[in-house]
Amino acid sequence: MSKMTEEKAAGAEAERRQMAAGEEDAAAARVRPVETLLRAAPLGLCVAAMAVMLRDQQSNEYGAVAYSDLGGFKYLVYANGLCAAYSLASAFYTAVPRPATLSRSWAVFLLDQVFTYLILAAGAASAELLYLAYNGDKEVTWSEACGVFGSFCRQARTSVAITFGSVLCYILLSVISSYRLFSAYEAPVSSSLGNKGVEIAAYPR
Repeated sequence: MSKMTEEKAAGAEAERRQMAAGEEDAAAARVRPVETLLRAAPLGLCVAAMAVMLRDQQSNEYGAVAYSDLGGFKYLVYANGLCAAYSLASAFYTAVPRPATLSRSWAVFLLDQVFTYLILAAGAASAELLYLAYNGDKEVTWSEACGVFGSFCRQARTSVAITFGSVLCYILLSVISSYRLFSAYEAPVSSSLGNKGVEIAAYPR
C-alpha cells in the first residue's frame, strides 16, 4: 500500500515538474523577442557614441584638441567598440531558440556583468573629464577649457550622453540574466538536528 502511495506521489511530482518546465519554456518564448531587441539596442547606441567621439576635434587660434589627446575619451571609444560587438553577438545568440542550461545562464550572466561595468566605467571616466573641462580645478590651477574649445566639449558631451543610454540598456540586461540564472536554484531549506539548525544548500532544479 505504501509502495503504491509512493509511486503515485513520484508520478505527481514528475508531472508537476513537467508542467513547470513547459510553463518556463512558454515564458521564455514570450520574453525572447523583447530581450533580443534590448540586446540589439546598445549596438546602435555604442556605434553612434563611438562615431561622434571619433570625429571630435577642434582647431582655433588658441590651438588644437582632439579626443585622442585624452585617455578617458580614447577608453570611451574602445569600450563602445567592444560593447557594440558583444551586443551584436548576444542578440544573435538570444534570437535563436535553444535549451536553457545552467552553464549557458552563467556564461551570459558573467558576460553581461563584465560589459556593464566596462561601459559604465568608460562613461564615468569621460563624464569626469567633461566636468573638469567645463569647470576646471582651482586646487591644482587647472582652468576650464570649454570656453575656448566649446564645439569640442559639446560633441564630447553628446557622445557621453549616448554612452549612458547604453549603460541603462546593459543594466536592464544584467537584471534579466541575473533573474534567469538565480531562478534556476531552489530556495534554501532549513532543517534541525537536535538543537542545532542545519542549512541545506540549494541545488539547481
